[in-house]
Amino acid sequence: MSKPNILLIYTGGTIGMVKDSDTGALKAFDFNNLLKRIPELRLLDCNIETVSFDTPIDSSNMNTKYWCDIADIIKDNYKTFDGFVVLHGSDTMSYSASALSFMLENLAKPVIFTGSQLPIGDLRTDAKENLITSIQLASLQKHGNPLIKEVGLYFEYKLYRGNRTTKINAEHFQAFTSPNFPNLAESGVHLNINKDYLLKPILGQDLKVNKRLDTNVAILKLFPGISKPILEAVLTSKLIKGLVLETYGAGNATTERWFIELLDKAIKRGIYIVNVTQCAGGSVRMGQYETSAHLEKVGVISGKDITTEAAITKLMYLIGQNISPLNFQSIFETALRGEMT
Repeated sequence: MSKPNILLIYTGGTIGMVKDSDTGALKAFDFNNLLKRIPELRLLDCNIETVSFDTPIDSSNMNTKYWCDIADIIKDNYKTFDGFVVLHGSDTMSYSASALSFMLENLAKPVIFTGSQLPIGDLRTDAKENLITSIQLASLQKHGNPLIKEVGLYFEYKLYRGNRTTKINAEHFQAFTSPNFPNLAESGVHLNINKDYLLKPILGQDLKVNKRLDTNVAILKLFPGISKPILEAVLTSKLIKGLVLETYGAGNATTERWFIELLDKAIKRGIYIVNVTQCAGGSVRMGQYETSAHLEKVGVISGKDITTEAAITKLMYLIGQNISPLNFQSIFETALRGEMT
């Protein structure tokens, strides 16, 4: 059997930086010389090619245009390659992995996001292990077909479902977690794949790339003392179409009359409001307490155990699909790519 073909897509970020030995300044790494910099890649049982953004970006500048660029690269090379590894800055990686999971409909090959906390040329870098194992995971096959058939995120010995992740630490190598879903694989002495948790898409359908994303959405985190003018300013904007509301605990919020009335009026005007918990883990259970029953009554959508990153990108995606308002809530509350339980 021929070796799997893996395409590395470099968008930018710390992983693609090297330190100038004379000045100590960080500069972009030339990925055409990847095998020279990391000769260990030659030991992998796959063929590796690379493509890079014309101008690599810091992940803080990531936006929907770049998500479409990544999706186009995957689409254009989908038939030629067996797996894809996206090198990306860690700060917005969970947003990008979530967005791509919705954009790549009928995906039947691995798209693994990875990055690093230290540059690839640093003496103590985590970049080499993250990169090597990501490529190895993307090249795993069973009976000549990819073993992983979804968008994943690999960091510090663990592969997660991309749209289940969130960044939790800016300094430790273990920068990500998947608070409400088990990891898909763990790298140790052996590479252990949790096959029961892998997404099992319907095969035989052509890849479809959905690039219509509506960015007229917002995230609002509730806090004790939030005032009416603040919420009013957000919900009365003529442009806003969707709002992710980060509530307390299992989806609870203030029962102040002005708060409920503002939500009610906004929903009746056609604004989609999604309830997610601001806790690190757990799920929204609207109606469990009196302080969430009123949200359910006015038509707030339950985000269940979805992350904020997945919720906002799912909103962009679904609003962009021009779904009927009558069906929007039921579709949002349904797992499309394994993003919620």
